[in-house]
Amino acid sequence: MKAWICNAFGEVPQWVDAPDPVVQPGQVLIDVAACGVNFADTLILQGKYQKRPEGPFSPGFEVSGTVRAVGNGVSHVKPGDAVMAMPDWGGYAEQVVADGGLVIALPAGVDFNSAAAFQIAYGTSWFALKYRADVKPGEIVLVHGAAGGVGLTAVECAKLLGATVIATAGGADKCQIARDHGADHVIDYKSENIRDRVREITASLGQPKGVDAVYDPVGGDVFDQSLRCVAPGARMLLIGFASGTVPQIPANILLVKNVTAIGFYFGAYLEQNPDIAQAGMAELLERLKSAAIRPMISAVYRLEDAMDALTAIRDRTATGKLVIDCRPNR
Repeated sequence: MKAWICNAFGEVPQWVDAPDPVVQPGQVLIDVAACGVNFADTLILQGKYQKRPEGPFSPGFEVSGTVRAVGNGVSHVKPGDAVMAMPDWGGYAEQVVADGGLVIALPAGVDFNSAAAFQIAYGTSWFALKYRADVKPGEIVLVHGAAGGVGLTAVECAKLLGATVIATAGGADKCQIARDHGADHVIDYKSENIRDRVREITASLGQPKGVDAVYDPVGGDVFDQSLRCVAPGARMLLIGFASGTVPQIPANILLVKNVTAIGFYFGAYLEQNPDIAQAGMAELLERLKSAAIRPMISAVYRLEDAMDALTAIRDRTATGKLVIDCRPNR
């Protein structure tokens, strides 16, 4: 098969002919149709992700495609089925193996690109906001990086949960994308002070003490500003650090305002809470099928051009979700 293979952390992946993967008991071998692109792909290549492959590997955490073979013990899917899956890595390739428990049959009407664009971004936002932060109807949620692949899904998921959403994004075009996907109020962090504008907005909504929850995939100064515009008892979701700076949280502010800082790593949460994982993914699939959520796929790259997609993610020039078409001869 053709694949992008990284031989050592910190090296640029190479476009090579790689051995076809072999399915093991409990696994599913998939002919990859599409692979979603995530910021975490850039981290795993540097050895900075929570999981570290041993030996040569291909990035790519979420795929869709057709089952080629199943290992012993797998009975919920069969060869020929259209599926989506979340392997530990390996999606930037024509074939991948995934743990059977992380492979889900696609409902009729859900296309491969949508399935590949949907799992991690929407899963992260839905599980974080609903199951970790317990967002309730009528609460005010502040979403950062709201035009990016994950932040945009947080806007949609918070609205589905009945919240009022304040979104931040950089530049007029990205702010408009956040509005188009349901944000009630939008702050352009390139020209406006986040802390001051959030306070103005929440005051106009009758809640001058600040927001109830923060969804932060950015970190750095954005987190610091957020901490100073939350209401007492607020929940702050730490989703990632796209800014490159991990916040050093002043515990005294958490204490005085009874604020909770909540770390959320989607992959580990699925492993630690399998029953909730199944229920939550079923909820999301139903919403995807009914078009209650609509992945914004801003670009589709051929597999041989996958490094261009990674560059756009790393440089934060991408909006919405990027997808790689992994099918040969496309």
